[in-house]
Formats: sequence, structure tokens, C-alpha cells
Amino acid sequence: YAGQAHIHLSILISPPVKQGAALLLGLIISIATCGLHTLHSLCTVLGTWLIIKINWQSAPALSLGWTFLYLLFFRLVTWFGLPQPTPFANAIQLLLTLKMVSLANEIQSYHLEKKKEVSAFTKSPVVGGLSHEPSLYGIISYSYCYVGIMTGPFFRYQTYADWLQQSNPLSLPGKEPCLQRLKMVPVYGALFIAVNSVFPLSYVRTDEFLEHNYFYRVFYMVAIFFVFRMRFYSAWCGAEAGCISAGLGCYPQGALSKPGGGPTVKYSPDPNTAVEYDFKTIQNIDCYNTDFCVKVRHGMRYWNMTVQWWLHHYIYPNTPFRAYALRAGWTMLISAYWHGLHAGYYLSFLTIPLCIAAESAMEASVRARLGPMGQNIFDWIHWFLKMRAYDYMCMGFVLLKASDTINYWSSIYFIIHIIAVVCIGVGQMMKGGKKREKRERGEGEKEDVVREKAE
Repeated sequence: YAGQAHIHLSILISPPVKQGAALLLGLIISIATCGLHTLHSLCTVLGTWLIIKINWQSAPALSLGWTFLYLLFFRLVTWFGLPQPTPFANAIQLLLTLKMVSLANEIQSYHLEKKKEVSAFTKSPVVGGLSHEPSLYGIISYSYCYVGIMTGPFFRYQTYADWLQQSNPLSLPGKEPCLQRLKMVPVYGALFIAVNSVFPLSYVRTDEFLEHNYFYRVFYMVAIFFVFRMRFYSAWCGAEAGCISAGLGCYPQGALSKPGGGPTVKYSPDPNTAVEYDFKTIQNIDCYNTDFCVKVRHGMRYWNMTVQWWLHHYIYPNTPFRAYALRAGWTMLISAYWHGLHAGYYLSFLTIPLCIAAESAMEASVRARLGPMGQNIFDWIHWFLKMRAYDYMCMGFVLLKASDTINYWSSIYFIIHIIAVVCIGVGQMMKGGKKREKRERGEGEKEDVVREKAE
């Protein structure tokens, strides 16, 4: 009886059944929350499928252009006499944009590796590559899979395909990781509600707010960013728990999975040892490191991690610049556009490269000259300024309007912009002084050599 029950259960959760059920549930959620606005996401999917079918070689660039242009249309639909999409439709559209661009890249890689296999008569060494080109049904199933359809995290088509093909999903260790991700959600939620009630964002827009002293106005952005973090910590930890409970993104620890990307090495488990699993592929937030990492650039790494992977692999390598700060600026510009058309997004995201340039200048010119104790003190100051920089940039992200953002930043005298510019200036001056010292030292050594020869 136990054997028969296992067979029946395997049939119930077989890949085709699992795929169909996940698609049906996703469509129900989409239609129930978005209604006719579901057609926006469907148009995006069909357009991407058509691009891949017509020209897979250029599909990554074309799909990026197509999905981002459709995002523009989606956000300006009222200009064409169409109804404003719901916030739920916006959430689906954002995640679908990431999925379609990733899918086009995965399919291009599949065809390129297939060509190499034919010419070299060897199997491709690429880790996490597709084994076949997805059908239209497969693409639609991936696009509307109910897992993370609105909340994320982003995951590749290969992650989805691996999820469908899990041989014994009920045996995967999901309970403990799921509870681990959920245990802090009530705390984050309670802190969000409590602090938000004391420091409402709307108060920043009032004339009364400007009557408070300077330090109160600065402290307010600290509270706002705290509320912002608690909201997303609770939402993303809950979303990760949903993925874990479904078994999505579960791989052996030896596969060294990356958030968003999945396994990075081919892993063959030892049959004599128990396999340990993790869900790093769908990890979207590292709350501790977001708060306590030292650098601005590292803060981005631990926040919205699957989207950061997407930006790092599909946008950053194709930037038209070589300098790190400029490449980061271009990537942040694309990220701002993906988030929306509000000026606050651009003011915030484009401040990040300035902060990165400032911290790089100070690290090279100041930290490099310090001893262990001095470097430790430098790092604590660096961490404090990093948190204030994110407090400052968060205000543009939540205030949205350019006027509101500029009004707030001007009320605290653009303090982070000024600190960043001063740090860059100090770094350049100290760097110039260091070069001059090195040149003078070199000239002095040459003079000594000449003098010794003369003697």
C-alpha cells in the first residue's frame, strides 16, 4: 500500500501536472487582481517569444528593448485613453520584464553552446544552461508561475525547469529554512507599523516640518529609511518563505548557488554521504549585511539580491563605459527606469555612483595609509556615512516627486552630496600629494646614486 501511495503521489506531482497547476494558479491570481490588465503581461510574453523565434542571435538586446519600451507604454497608457493599470499589474509587469530578458539570454546561450558541441564533438561545460529551447507553453508557464508572481524573487527559466523536474519534492528539507525566514517577519512588521505611525512620510511635505531644527530634519530620514527597510524585510522574507515552501530554488550546497542565478558549479553528490540543501537561489535579502556592511557598493549587493544579479549579468557588462563609477551610474540609470518614471528614483539612484566614487577615493588615499587600528576606526566612520547615504537616497525613492525630494535635501543642505564631493576632492589632493612624494623620493634616490658615483 505504501508503494502504491508513493506511485500515486508521484503522478500527482509529476512535471506536467506541476507545470499546469502552477500556471493555472498564477493565471487565476493575475486575472483576479489585474482583470483585463493581464493583457499587458501577455503581450510582453508573446512579443518576447516572437523575437526569440525570429532572431535568437540578437534576442537579448531586442528583448531588452522590447520589454523596456513596453514598460514605457504601460506607464503612459492613460495618454492613449486606456485605463490606469492596477498596482498588482505593475508588480507582475516588473518581474516579467526581468524574466523575459533573462529568458532571451538563456536561449541565446543554449544555441551558442549547442553550436560549440557540434563543432567540437564534446558536451558543453556550461553550468546551469538549458537542455532544450522552451516551447510557447513552457514560456507562458514560466511567466505566470504562481510562485513569486507579484512579490518576487526573480528566478531564471532554468531554475523553474529544475523545480518542475524535482524527483522527490516532498523529501526536500523545506520546513526548517521556511520557518527560519519567517521567524523575524512579525518583528519587522511590528517595527514597521510602530515607527511609521510616529514618523509618517507625509509630514515631510508640510511647512511645519521645516520649522523643526536641523538635526531633527536629518534624523527624520534615518527613521524613514528604517521604516522602508522593515517593510521590505518583512515582504521579501515572506516571499522567500513562499518559494521555500514550494521547493523552488532548492539545490545541494555543493552547487554553490547564487541569488537569482542558481548553481555555479557542477555538483555530483557522494552516494555515501547525506546531501545538504540550501535555497540561496531565491534569497532576495540579507538583512544583517544590508544593515552592517561597510561600503555603499556592498549595501547594494545584499539588497534585492536577485535583481542585483540580473543587473550585474545583463546590464553592467554591456555598459558603454570603462570606469567603474560610470558603469555603476549607467546600471543605476537602468535600474531607476525599471522602477518607474518618477524623478525621485533617478535622483536617488544616480547619487549612488557619486557615493561610490567618494568612498573609493577615501579608501585609496586615506585608509591605505593607516595602520590596523586606524583602519578599524575608518571602517566604523565609513559604515556610519554609508547608512546616512542610504537614508538620504531613500528620501528620493519614497517622496517620488523631484520638487519634494529637492525640498527635503535642501532642508538639510544637501549634506550627503557635499560630503561626497569633499571626499572626492580630499582623495584627489592626497593622491596628488602621494604621487609628488613618490616622484621626489625617486629623484632624491637618483641624485644619491649620481653623487656616490662621482665620489
